[in-house]
Amino acid sequence: MLSNYLLSWIVFTPMIGFVLVLLMPRDKVSWIRWTTVIFTFIPMILSFYMYAIMNLGDSGFQFVEKYPWITAFNIQYYLGVDGISAPMVILTGLLSFLSVFASWNINKAHKAYFSLYLLLVTAMFGVFLSLDFFLFYIFWELMLFPMYFLIGIWGGPRREYAAIKFFLYTLAGSVLMLVVILAFYFNSTDPATGRHTFDIVTLMNQANQGPFLKQFGVRLAMYIALFIGFAIKVPVFPFHTWLPDAHVEAPTAISVILAGILLKMGAYGLMRISFPLLPDMANYTAIAMAILGLINIVYGALVAMAQTDFKKMIAYSSVSHMGFVILGLASMTFIGFNGAIMQMFNHGIITGMLFLLVGVIYDRAHHRDLNGFGGIATYMPIYAGITSLAFMGSLGLPGLSGFIGEVLVFLGTFKVYPVIVIISATGVIFTASYFLWAYQRVFLGPANEKYKDIPEINGRELFTLVPLALIAVFFGVYPVPFFNLVGPSLTKLLMMVGH
Repeated sequence: MLSNYLLSWIVFTPMIGFVLVLLMPRDKVSWIRWTTVIFTFIPMILSFYMYAIMNLGDSGFQFVEKYPWITAFNIQYYLGVDGISAPMVILTGLLSFLSVFASWNINKAHKAYFSLYLLLVTAMFGVFLSLDFFLFYIFWELMLFPMYFLIGIWGGPRREYAAIKFFLYTLAGSVLMLVVILAFYFNSTDPATGRHTFDIVTLMNQANQGPFLKQFGVRLAMYIALFIGFAIKVPVFPFHTWLPDAHVEAPTAISVILAGILLKMGAYGLMRISFPLLPDMANYTAIAMAILGLINIVYGALVAMAQTDFKKMIAYSSVSHMGFVILGLASMTFIGFNGAIMQMFNHGIITGMLFLLVGVIYDRAHHRDLNGFGGIATYMPIYAGITSLAFMGSLGLPGLSGFIGEVLVFLGTFKVYPVIVIISATGVIFTASYFLWAYQRVFLGPANEKYKDIPEINGRELFTLVPLALIAVFFGVYPVPFFNLVGPSLTKLLMMVGH
């Protein structure tokens, strides 16, 4: 049955496409593009099918695949999905497919670009579905390789600098993570075999962790190391400085992947690994985490307001919006956790739209200077309308999905850290300010004659944007299906951290 190997098909179907693209003649650009479309479309459909047949009342892992892999070290090929990882798998499938069409304007080394793209998609699926620490780490590191080249070869003028900065920051966090992984491995025992284990589910049981791991200082050091590794990816202040450079220089599709999926991996790592493996330290450091979330929200919004580069403004808005995720997780409440994971999903949808929209205008005007447009709505009314929807969704307008995530974070966190929530709420005002100011400068006012012949958004571009817009509206009006999916697994996670 397909369901027996469903997760493997989701993870490795893009890898099949990767091999096929490598075997194609480099001058067959159309073949390469459409092969990439097919081998990102299949895992997207499989992720939808996965959701359709999931048992929504089950808080445990489903569609589990567990086989011995490197038996000498008790390393297993172990995949599974629950309510925490399922939204991220669906998001990865959707954005990976749509972003292929945003790559249509890539004008050099098509074979290399699309093969690396498919490799990246496999790595992203693998991170969200791995339940063996060793396997998780392999997929986590595998992402670095294609992303480095996708930014460094097909990016903007400062692409080499941005790619190296991204690589070094992420690698530094990975080294810290590796130290923690080895500490868990050598100081934990699988009760079924009596051997050391990388099994994340086994490690969640504190009884399987050895005496060395029971020491307060050791646990705190391990939690901080893991937190830094994941915080770099989120990114949490002050580990955020790689993000604007990477976003500004990356091609449009890679910016969408970076903001829509890769940033979520940091928060997902906290929920999947840090919290259940070290729950006492999660509680002990929660106030510090809440403060970092506050800094992200306010600082990111203020810096975004100061930008004149359209893409850099959205990059800093990501710093601000991911602060809501950190704040919701720091609350250690069911409502806050719901808000955090919904904010992760919503940010992927809405910020994916925003980066696609920047790509549309950049392909026509060949610049991103917010002050260099003016009155574009006169010439591109459809584009202006979709952008207004994305802006309103990102600033948290009621009726759109961005509002639901933010308000749940505030509701869940207020009774725990009321002062932090009150200060964080100013970030919403700043967010509205920079989005409305940007919209005014680009779309309103006297029409700039320089752009009187600028083409309206085309069908291919609309194809990438309309599904995301519909999702933003649907979950803004009716978020119940999302909460039904994540609720049982979040309840289980809260029980693990003692709430």
